Amino acid sequence: MSVWLVLIGAGLVTFGLRLAFILLIGRVAVPDGLRRLLRFVPPAVLGAIIFLGVLMPEGALMLSPRENVRIITAGLAVIEAWRTKKILPTILAGMISVWILQAVLG
Repeated sequence: MSVWLVLIGAGLVTFGLRLAFILLIGRVAVPDGLRRLLRFVPPAVLGAIIFLGVLMPEGALMLSPRENVRIITAGLAVIEAWRTKKILPTILAGMISVWILQAVLG
């Protein structure tokens, strides 16, 4: 039961923080320096999530492409992102390549 209480509490805190920012938009002046810094938050968080998903898929660092096909597929997705500069083809290239390599290499 305590796990559920923690999950519900964390969800309420997260929701409350997001709601506070939504309600305060336009009512509170955000300094330009802070506004510039906040632009880096989404790429930093996404980078951290991708890093863990690619290099630590089973909880331990796996740097060998023979053991971890996600390294190869991440490279293919980076090439697709650089080539198209669009998110949907990048995601599709990464997903399709990981499915194919996992099926072929086991």
